[in-house]
Amino acid sequence: MGVARRQDGDGMVLAVSGDLDLESIAPLTAALTEAGEAVPGAVVVDLSGVSFADSSTVNILLQAHGVLGARLRLARPSAFVRRLFGVIGLERALPVYDTVEEALAVGQAS
Repeated sequence: MGVARRQDGDGMVLAVSGDLDLESIAPLTAALTEAGEAVPGAVVVDLSGVSFADSSTVNILLQAHGVLGARLRLARPSAFVRRLFGVIGLERALPVYDTVEEALAVGQAS
């Protein structure tokens, strides 16, 4: 599992790749904590490269949402992640966007 960080204005994009489970979730947890403390804007988690995710992923995202609130935005979920979110109804609790650009633009003046 890897997390690539990219600053975007006052926000940050965390591009996640690989499998996310209890054994591999620590880098994402650390990246979310670091981004939440370091950037005042949106923290977008790009999930397009995630091939597998389990309940530990959902828990980390919900915990991050508790800390970051509307600043946390999920983008480009892979087919596996989209199915997982659909089954558990996570999209009702957390904002999920089709593109990173759309997630970053939320709340910005046109």
